[in-house]
Amino acid sequence: MKSSADVQHDSCSVRLVDPERVASVNARMPGEDDIVDTADVFGLLGDPRRLKLLVALLDGELCVCDLAAITGLSESATSHALRLLRAHRVVGVRRDGRNAFYRLDDAHVRMLLDLAVAHTEHTDAIHPERSEA
Repeated sequence: MKSSADVQHDSCSVRLVDPERVASVNARMPGEDDIVDTADVFGLLGDPRRLKLLVALLDGELCVCDLAAITGLSESATSHALRLLRAHRVVGVRRDGRNAFYRLDDAHVRMLLDLAVAHTEHTDAIHPERSEA
């Protein structure tokens, strides 16, 4: 076992290498609340069941019962997941009598999903154990 004296730590030898760039990045950095809200959205997208619901909505609005059938979730679990997504403005809802029809909230959500799916479809490095020998 290595002692702490044997472990080499990465560290900068100067306080700032590129102070202008650091200032530029800090100037465009979103506020802390926006960072937390964005992290929450990514957390929501990190659940495969919720992500499957969102991918299903790429083709347009669907009612809860249809989304449950597509995802294999119960209607109750589907409704719960959709409530979470709606609370974070990822999906919107339209009511028609007793039915609730969900859709992606806006073009930004669609773009985020499209890019994420396209990225994983073109990347074998994420799970090399899944690739065929």
